[in-house]
Amino acid sequence: MYLYSLTLQRATGIVSAINGSFSGGKTQEIVVARGKVLDLLRPDENGKLQTLLSVEIFGAIRSLAQFRLTGSQKDYIVVGSDSGRIVILEYNKERNVFDKIHQETFGKSGCRRIVPGQYLAIDPKGRAVMIGACEKQKLVYVLNRDTAARLTISSPLEAHKSHTIVYSICGVDCGFDNPIFAAIELDYSEADQDSTGQAASEAQKHLTFYELDLGLNHVSRKWSEQVDNGANMLVTVPGGGDGPSGVLVCAENFVIYKNQGHPDVRAVIPRREDLPPERGVLIVSAATHRQKSMFFFLLQTEYGDIFKVTLDHEGDKVKELKIKYFDTIPVTASMCVLKSGFLFAASEFGNHALYQFQAIGEEEDVEVSSANLMETAEGYTPFLFKPRGLKNLVRIDQVESLMPIMDMKVANLFDEETPQIFSLCGRGPRSSLRILRPGLAISEMAVSQLPGIPSAVWTVKKNVNDEFDAYIVVSFNNATLVLSIGETVEEVSDSGFLDTTPSLAVSLIGDDSLMQVHPNGIRHIREDGRVNEWRTPGKRTIVKVGSNRLQVVIALSGGELIYFEVDMTGQLMEVEKHEMSGDVACLDIAPVPEGRQRSRFLAVGSYDNTIRILSLDPDDCMQILSVQSVSSPPESLLFLEVQASIGGADGADHPASLFLNAGLQSGVLFRTVVDMVTGQLSDSRSRFLGLRAPKLFSINVRGRRAMLCLSSRPWLGYIHQGHFLLTPLSYETLEYAASFSSDQCAEGVVAVAGDALRIFTIERLGETFNETAIPLRYTPRKFVLQPKRKLLVIIESDQGAYPAEVREASKKECFEAAGMGENGSANDEKMENGVDDEDKDDPLSDEQYGYPKAESEKWVSCIRVLDPRTAATTCLLELQDNEAAFSVCTVNFHDHGTVLAVGTAKGLKFWPRRELIAGYIHIYKFVDEGRGLELLHKTQVDNVPLSLCQFQGRLLAGIGPVLRLYEMGKRRLLKKCENKLFPNTIVSIHTYRDRIYVGDIQESFHFCKYRRDENQLYIFADDSVPRWLTASYHIDFDTMAGADKFGNIYFVRLPQDVSDEIEEDPTGGKIKWEQGKLNGAPNKVEEIVQFHVGDVVNSLQKASLIPGGGECIIYGTVMGSIGALLPFTSRDDVDFFSHLEMHLRQDHPPLCGRDHMAYRSAYFPVKDVIDGDLCEQFPTLPLDMQRRIADELDRTPGEILKKLEEARNKIV
Repeated sequence: MYLYSLTLQRATGIVSAINGSFSGGKTQEIVVARGKVLDLLRPDENGKLQTLLSVEIFGAIRSLAQFRLTGSQKDYIVVGSDSGRIVILEYNKERNVFDKIHQETFGKSGCRRIVPGQYLAIDPKGRAVMIGACEKQKLVYVLNRDTAARLTISSPLEAHKSHTIVYSICGVDCGFDNPIFAAIELDYSEADQDSTGQAASEAQKHLTFYELDLGLNHVSRKWSEQVDNGANMLVTVPGGGDGPSGVLVCAENFVIYKNQGHPDVRAVIPRREDLPPERGVLIVSAATHRQKSMFFFLLQTEYGDIFKVTLDHEGDKVKELKIKYFDTIPVTASMCVLKSGFLFAASEFGNHALYQFQAIGEEEDVEVSSANLMETAEGYTPFLFKPRGLKNLVRIDQVESLMPIMDMKVANLFDEETPQIFSLCGRGPRSSLRILRPGLAISEMAVSQLPGIPSAVWTVKKNVNDEFDAYIVVSFNNATLVLSIGETVEEVSDSGFLDTTPSLAVSLIGDDSLMQVHPNGIRHIREDGRVNEWRTPGKRTIVKVGSNRLQVVIALSGGELIYFEVDMTGQLMEVEKHEMSGDVACLDIAPVPEGRQRSRFLAVGSYDNTIRILSLDPDDCMQILSVQSVSSPPESLLFLEVQASIGGADGADHPASLFLNAGLQSGVLFRTVVDMVTGQLSDSRSRFLGLRAPKLFSINVRGRRAMLCLSSRPWLGYIHQGHFLLTPLSYETLEYAASFSSDQCAEGVVAVAGDALRIFTIERLGETFNETAIPLRYTPRKFVLQPKRKLLVIIESDQGAYPAEVREASKKECFEAAGMGENGSANDEKMENGVDDEDKDDPLSDEQYGYPKAESEKWVSCIRVLDPRTAATTCLLELQDNEAAFSVCTVNFHDHGTVLAVGTAKGLKFWPRRELIAGYIHIYKFVDEGRGLELLHKTQVDNVPLSLCQFQGRLLAGIGPVLRLYEMGKRRLLKKCENKLFPNTIVSIHTYRDRIYVGDIQESFHFCKYRRDENQLYIFADDSVPRWLTASYHIDFDTMAGADKFGNIYFVRLPQDVSDEIEEDPTGGKIKWEQGKLNGAPNKVEEIVQFHVGDVVNSLQKASLIPGGGECIIYGTVMGSIGALLPFTSRDDVDFFSHLEMHLRQDHPPLCGRDHMAYRSAYFPVKDVIDGDLCEQFPTLPLDMQRRIADELDRTPGEILKKLEEARNKIV
């Protein structure tokens, strides 16, 4: 079995983020690392974040930093990854790619303890970079310029120290003196030798300064001093005339200013009033803002509070360090302060946000200073404060993030054309159920009712140079309505259009006049208000029309074509007539090419299932240039010109080409390339869009032409980063559309459907899914579907938090103490739905502030029944006395109907060692048509039931290392049978017929059988490879798919002969099982597929995402990405793609220096999986390289692109 692996949605979580002007000049961009993807984001003028570039680097990005050479305008990016190489990238804005400037190898690949790459520090003047490992090794590279002003990099200089753990490093700003780097280090050499543990308890962290002597080209340890053992992070303090230099050491509960030869300046970090005393406060992310005259730091604690830190200094003496409460936002992995007044917050979990500064914390607020530090016998006096609403920041945009996907199922609960993906995302108060649908998100600007049912709509400008449209023209079956676009949209009657007849086309003709085509003629309205009318001969009427700015072709009933051109004076002149053999089904004229007077091609679709290309040249006017037969009559035609680009904004090289798109009556979109010179058609592709014939319209998206296809749902065809993508829009069925531009909405679409006129814009391009989020109360763990009733049952649990009732009560007390009354926000309804969407009245929304922290052995948990169609929670049961739910399933017991089984643990602790008071299995019956739950009974067990599954009308439970079979009883579950021979802990159970497939937490899959006559469970096969399972799915009778915690996906299959033997053996392999083999099962499964995804997979599901598409395995990961594995059906495809992959591996190695083959084989050699993400980088290669690879494969680049498109279309 061969699989094609494709990422459907790139990772949405962010590991680290940096900001700078990477494209040069004044603009500010943000570079974010999403695990194995590097993205470049830029806020546009409306404050919306746009992704300019997204590159898969086939490696793990561990750290990012940016630097700028003195005097230059542009920032470079340094990437520390698992490739054992330091890579310096530059953003090339002409070709929209990252160019690799330098790549220096220093160690082995992989994330290892002593291979640098984990930490990066930059000299603030851009003269050197230090790259460090977690332990022992640190290398310094000197950065310089050569005579041609190109960046050069030196050989590495070593700053190693063995037996030393590094916690953080940063550059010290000392102007143009020798560069200095600071590190927090811990020497464990004595602790290693001492077996009593005495030395380990006395180990002390140090702050060490390393100096790079540029004259001697050598790094030496300059200074070292003890620092708090809670120190975890360093922040560079500006120096060299701008400030006092030195570093801020962020430690548990303190911020300390340190510099060589300067006394420590220490201040306490304020703590929340509701924090238990045993919990400290750590700083998790920091950002610095500098202006010419001042600088300040924003430090965020692990609870989400941001503090503004300022230093009161004279020269390089610091007199006072002040910490002032700034605002509270969800906990971030990185914060970036942009010069343009934005704060980008890359959240640890949940959506990322872009905030705008309203103020920089100049007003009075909670403030602590180093001057009033009070020391008592117990230590320093803590300082308490209460969080409040945002005062200095305001959120203006957010970027969706699914990180982490805890569980995921694909099902069509809404009876739509395509199934929906239901995923449980997020953590704690930021958790949600997200419903993903394939398609682009739409934001609706306006909907207005019309006086009848319209048949068509157009927008038209008054002059070719106008920026915005002047009129919206709507046609009904007996009239035409003209709306003028201004501050508002209103009906006008002085436009010159004939309003007593339906219209067939309305457009701008020439430079400044308007044309209206109606069944009886053409009305040409000049700029000065004169109207010329051309009438149809005799009783014939116009049935179809095609036009561009300078040419018009009309088709009369009976099949006669008449061709008009605009002459020099702006008049419409009849040029030529031509009789077609039958009625014309549709027409289109290609757009006029740059600098030409006319377009050469006219496409005519006929009811005899053909499309003809006719010439409009004066020399051979109306001659047929080529004919294409199609499978059913064409309904609509559209020429789409793709501009030539040399790595233009879409990052791909391709010559200008003209595509002819045809929507056929069978619901198929047919695309073919038109030769610009001869008009011959070649390289055709078709794709089924829906049950209605697609109508095609040309619209503008991001300043480029794109195609809108209206079938049973709307689709958008556009070019994004070198790929032509055809993506559905998540919107209702539309009848007719036109592009729309006004000063309120620069790039929109106006469309009619039913009796309404709708104006909408298309949100972020390039996304595969759009999502609806429903907030949840605690971290979701697992969920089950009730397919008949279309409801979801979700279990949620959190450690170290208070139950909702306690939280609400204490919140109410807070409000009353603050004299706010109840404010109507702590009402019951709010309790029901967990967290409200940014409740404006609520000064403390949990999503923003996180939950108040409780002791770490406290658990809170609930079971929720949710109706996804109305997003309403129909039932919410909180579990009492420190129980937490871990597993859930529905069971159809023999004589009790369907019930819900939930596995819980009471008082679970993980540290110092794992222990619990008891485990339980709760049985609930569904009441009120499945909308409510009622507890029947609960059965105590001796461990945590981590997995439950229905089996032959009974319940299978994995309780620690024991597999048990239960029967339903009156008061409790009755034990029927068990097997205690599993190695560690059972985490998944799947069943099929009489086979049971059990997944062990660290020993992969075990295949079991249940003999009813002997009431015995026994293992007949297992895996020889240890695997730490995180997800599993049953594929077929002999095959299981699994994923492990190191980011691999694998399939195991029982060999066919073994499987047959077990089925035929009257003892079912039991005799063999009793003999055993090396403590294991008598048979071994074999691995048939192996692939390193590079991201921990949390759920696997077999599904087909498109009607009539192939079934594939869909997976969701911790970083919030969704991917698919599609089985190949033909050997030719396997050969083609494996050769393409091989060529790309050689000619286009990954950006950050990791070897692609080694990356995909990081733990086990890759087997029978072709990496579609690598193959899809083909269109972004330079054109000559594309041709060279295509020649070696005996194809053209066009055919390769077609193959890639087909493979993607089979999945989504």
